[in-house]
Amino acid sequence: MTSYWVQTSRAQPYPVLSQNTVADVVVIGAGIAGISCARELARTGRSVIVIEARRVLKGVTGNTTAKLTSLHTLIYARLAGSLGAQAARQYAQAQQDALAHVRATVEELGIDCDLEQRSAYTYSTDADEIRAEVEAANAAGLQANLVTTTGLPFPVVAAVRLEDQAQFHPLRYLHGVIEDLQRHGGQIFEDTCVVKLQPGTPARVTTESGVVVETGAIVVATHFPFHDKVGLVTRLVPRRELVVAAPIPKDVDPEGMYITREQGVRSVRTAPHKRGERLLIVTGEIYRPGTPGVSERFDRLTEWAQRHFPIGQPSHRWSAQDNDTTDGMPYIGTIAENVYVATGFGGWGMTNGVASGRIIAGEVDGTPMPWAGLFDPGRVHLKAEAGELLRNAATVTKHFIGDRIQAKRDMVVEPGTGDVVRVDGAPVAVYRDPDGTPHAVSAVCTHLGCIVGFNDAESTWDCPCHGSRFDVNGYVLQGPAVEPLEARTLPQDWMAGRISER
Repeated sequence: MTSYWVQTSRAQPYPVLSQNTVADVVVIGAGIAGISCARELARTGRSVIVIEARRVLKGVTGNTTAKLTSLHTLIYARLAGSLGAQAARQYAQAQQDALAHVRATVEELGIDCDLEQRSAYTYSTDADEIRAEVEAANAAGLQANLVTTTGLPFPVVAAVRLEDQAQFHPLRYLHGVIEDLQRHGGQIFEDTCVVKLQPGTPARVTTESGVVVETGAIVVATHFPFHDKVGLVTRLVPRRELVVAAPIPKDVDPEGMYITREQGVRSVRTAPHKRGERLLIVTGEIYRPGTPGVSERFDRLTEWAQRHFPIGQPSHRWSAQDNDTTDGMPYIGTIAENVYVATGFGGWGMTNGVASGRIIAGEVDGTPMPWAGLFDPGRVHLKAEAGELLRNAATVTKHFIGDRIQAKRDMVVEPGTGDVVRVDGAPVAVYRDPDGTPHAVSAVCTHLGCIVGFNDAESTWDCPCHGSRFDVNGYVLQGPAVEPLEARTLPQDWMAGRISER
């Protein structure tokens, strides 16, 4: 499954980092947060190296919905209630600053990225919660309105509308940013996995091939940080969501960016397409990685889109992953001496990714943004996050222990499917190709030891605890894991199709 953004942007190769070197800043992760931060720092005259474990811009950023908005469902009423009115104001200021920064960058660099001004809407069947969000958003400094009519082809009870927001082609934008980064001396390396980092002065990063980079600052922009000195692992909750896209006539374009938390979340926007058409992009079906039945979720999302819009089968479908935080705000800033992190964007990575670059660059440069303290990774808001902390801990414990117990002892894995079975007392992740060829690897995630689950839509093994993802041969597709799943040997009777514990 390839996203529309990846399919319609150029694939530029970058070299592997193959020798020891020195740089003022090392950025780990080449998505919107890492690239934005690298560009900001390179423009201060610092030498900057970006290191990506897989392919540049092909991870979370390449699979986004690509909305640039400060309206993040119903966040302002929640923030004002849990953390206070000032927190809500600062959050709004950070998002609006990021949106303005993208517009200024597009204009300055002349980037052709389909940047379009759009109104953003959050709609609901609960008029009272919409009214509360409008009041909270306005108190936070935004100019929000309550409306009962939208461009959607179905009625809504009420919606928050925020005008003068935007949408764009994220990879075309970021390719333009990368070109500017390189003009300022920035270097980018891919297929280079960092497996160790050492805080301090100087700080150091080490790759899986043993290459060492000595640096004055490290930025960990890897979606889920593999280096964690402030307990983020207990305060990040991984979530995946699905995307389907199909052409629609221009005259049925809803001309806005829409989202509701209802029905497992439904998000709608369009993008420029062929003459006389727009590309309808529908996102939703949020679930925890490792949850079974992903194909059924794609079917539900497609059915919803077909019911409301004149489309046939989607021309594109893909999935995205992000992390929620236990208090509802990203973690951006220092986690150790000369080590910075950007994570926990909660599905709003476009503005928060750009904001991360602005915040971290300001901290490294000694010119902090006014709202930087709001996102401090070391913050503690026990009252606001205690309930979510306990729920996340309970979920992780259930998967760590319960999934081991539930591993099947005697079963058939059909061609084209995968499941976790018990072999010699250990859980083994078994996938059979459509032609019946088996692939067997340890089902124990190499991050912190949870049991992976099979994603039947993408044929991957996904960890429900912290979101690591692996292909059917155990290769790491997404961290925080950096080591592959170990290969396993199956019983001799496997080719008959049945696995039985020996």
